[in-house]
Amino acid sequence: MKTLHHSMPFALLALGISAASVAQTQKLNLDLERVTVSGLSSGGYMANQFHLAFSDWVSGAGIIAAGPYYCARNDITVALGQCVDKVTAPIEVEALSAQARQWASEHKIAALDNLADSKVWLFHGSADNRVNKAVSQALYAQYQSWVNAENLVYVNDKPFAHLFPTLTNGGNCAESESPFIGQCDYDAAGQMLNHLYDDLATPDGALSGKVIEFSQTQIAGSKASTMAETGYAYVPQRCQQGDSCRVHISFHGCNQFAEAIGTQYAENTGLNRWADDNQMVVVYPQTKKSMFMPLNPQGCWDWWGYTGEDYATANGQQLQAVKAIVEGLNHKEDTQ
Repeated sequence: MKTLHHSMPFALLALGISAASVAQTQKLNLDLERVTVSGLSSGGYMANQFHLAFSDWVSGAGIIAAGPYYCARNDITVALGQCVDKVTAPIEVEALSAQARQWASEHKIAALDNLADSKVWLFHGSADNRVNKAVSQALYAQYQSWVNAENLVYVNDKPFAHLFPTLTNGGNCAESESPFIGQCDYDAAGQMLNHLYDDLATPDGALSGKVIEFSQTQIAGSKASTMAETGYAYVPQRCQQGDSCRVHISFHGCNQFAEAIGTQYAENTGLNRWADDNQMVVVYPQTKKSMFMPLNPQGCWDWWGYTGEDYATANGQQLQAVKAIVEGLNHKEDTQ
């Protein structure tokens, strides 16, 4: 694997807390049969990897500004030349999909047949100059070969920059700048979740729950060694009280980890607003930056191989860690 240099281009950018340990104080009764995922930029790549690795229990994905599965091919040079703001040669979608088929046959990712009935929502802003439109188009083309047409939505006609679009939260929708959440008069969270789920109630605007924090390393151990110590989750009041709740996992982008922007990603994307009235826990796992090996100065999720060559498979360190975290938050047996 080629390593990431300190001069890594800016192109990879943007991709009220209760200090409680969930493992000790929360009794979450989680329905793990309909887990869904989402993410922005590097988090979008991570959501795609998580979806494919565990499509036997992940039923849908919402991906903003990311490219096809295994786009970087375990090589940071390929990542920068093919999968972010420029495409120096056509993206070989079929070759990338062939790798996925091989790994599925080797049981390194779940069977690709699971994807047919998955719900997938893709978004790319037409003013996004951080991720080339051809990159997102390649992701759409790849999912077209796996997902039934009625289950796949691709939104690419909104004049938004490289960010998570919201109704009223964040900064200028036309600028890709920290915290990479934009006030766009567009409810991306709602559009996405209403595609991933068929039965959502319209939010009433008031939040009953709270964002809690938990120890990622306490739950996932050494698998979380390239991740932050603390992760976050939004827990509606009824979920705190032991009601059965579904789970959505949302992966932040580069430079959106908590050390860089605090809890803004865990609080301001609009996901919590929908989760609160629909008995849904939203898990916000967190990366950390590293100026040493493995080099990750912008706190990105691993979509090019800095944690090892298995990064995009079910054996990948971060994929295993996040799966362990979701399972670790589930104390269903204690609430029965």
